[in-house]
Amino acid sequence: MHVSGREVILGVGGGIAAYKSCDLLRRLLDKGFHVTVVPTPSSLNFVGKATWEALSGRAVTTEVFEQVNEVRHISLAKSSDYIIIAPATADLLARIAMGRADDLLTNVFLASNSPKMIVPAMHPQMWKNEATVANVATLRARGITVLDPDTGALTSGDVGQGRFPETQRILSEFESITSKGRDYLGKRVLVTAGGTREPIDPVRYIGNNSSGKQGYAIAQNALNRGGEVTLISANSALADIEGVRMIKVSTAAQMHAAVLQEFPLCDVLVMSAAVADAKPTHQGESKIKKSELTSIALTENEDILKSVSEIKKHQIVIAFAAETSHDEAQAREKLSSKGADILYLNDVSQGDIFNSETTYGEIFISGAPSHKVSKTTKDTLGEELLNQALIQLG
Repeated sequence: MHVSGREVILGVGGGIAAYKSCDLLRRLLDKGFHVTVVPTPSSLNFVGKATWEALSGRAVTTEVFEQVNEVRHISLAKSSDYIIIAPATADLLARIAMGRADDLLTNVFLASNSPKMIVPAMHPQMWKNEATVANVATLRARGITVLDPDTGALTSGDVGQGRFPETQRILSEFESITSKGRDYLGKRVLVTAGGTREPIDPVRYIGNNSSGKQGYAIAQNALNRGGEVTLISANSALADIEGVRMIKVSTAAQMHAAVLQEFPLCDVLVMSAAVADAKPTHQGESKIKKSELTSIALTENEDILKSVSEIKKHQIVIAFAAETSHDEAQAREKLSSKGADILYLNDVSQGDIFNSETTYGEIFISGAPSHKVSKTTKDTLGEELLNQALIQLG
């Protein structure tokens, strides 16, 4: 599955340093990237296909005529957000510089518009050869990041510049590429998602139709933009987001406790969860008989946003309101009374917001004009809300 902003093609050239890319792959996975390995055929002499598949958890192909039904060189190029080739031999550098496409990796490279980084490794004499120097200059002129090799001992027994760089140096250079457009680097984002459930008895509960899709979309967007993200999820069937710290809760009281614990550590709080306003005053210890279930006494749940406003310092708080009628005065009043900086008013009058891929409504901002949101994806709304929060953070 393509995860926006996190898909990496790791190309592997046919040099002895290929085995060092196993560590690079693991470190990329640790950082929450999703990696597809595309080795050149000759590189499989050093590290086999089974190793790459086991480490990445994904199928590995090397030739254009494998999995032809996918048109694999195009599908990989379209789905990739970044391409790293490590190691790159002198031959591979030459083929890329010439625009050749004689294996799957060079085809993907030509077909992709994604940011690219090449990590050469070869004998010092090959690195200093005029042909290699010219090829590197050509690639850099095209906007491709080409790292200089490290200096040190090589497998030939010689010493010089041509050694495969340490993993940390490669990752540092890669982060300089991925940080472009990653405006939430250094920011901590806390998101709530899903819908709370208030038990009536061991088998019944009071709940709502929230799927958690909006909160998960915001968490993914914040992660893609470099944020350190914690997601408090209530009863959502959505898969955990790799790279996001997940906290699972069920009831409003549990969510309240989790938010109060995490809020002092965050810069932005996005309260997109649908939290039950009330809970049964008494919870049956055993299933209540149908004949006895004539009425349910309710007790109001604690107001999470109000609790947050009492301890708020520098944080930006984004609130959500799901309404069947549009009332700007009511939205402004809620924005103020809840101590929020931004409020998104969901129009649920047509019943197609919960569990939908799309949303529409209006964004209200403290001390600024509101603006309407025409029908759009929840991903797009999440991006816009994070944009507004960043402006508020200054």
